[in-house]
Amino acid sequence: MQQVSHAGTVISSESGIVKVQMQVVSACSACAAHANCTFSEKKEKIVDIDTPQWRDYTPGQRVNVIIQSGRGLQAVLIAYILPAVLLLATFGTLYALRLPELSVALASLAVIALYGALLYLLRHRLQNRFTFRIEKLS
Repeated sequence: MQQVSHAGTVISSESGIVKVQMQVVSACSACAAHANCTFSEKKEKIVDIDTPQWRDYTPGQRVNVIIQSGRGLQAVLIAYILPAVLLLATFGTLYALRLPELSVALASLAVIALYGALLYLLRHRLQNRFTFRIEKLS
């Protein structure tokens, strides 16, 4: 499976966790006009990476953060697509049953809240699935 990597800088390393700050840029940032374009995007991200070799990393050190590329699509599905489908399906079904609009809206929000609670309960399984790896830059 393909991997995606981003260069970053170690912020801290303690108790099995390495915090890495990365500057994530959109795909169009390579364009010559990106400085003048409102669509190009550059964000600072901080990622916590659980690793038994945490003592090998020091603040300020340059590293690569790696994740399997297919995992990103799964994360988008879980975080955005499934909740949207649940919301629309609940809303559409209850609205078709001619329930009062307030009831339809509250029930739809309740389904999203239950989905969020389910994700919270399964967070440890999800963390195992969506793990980052770290490696030192040469």
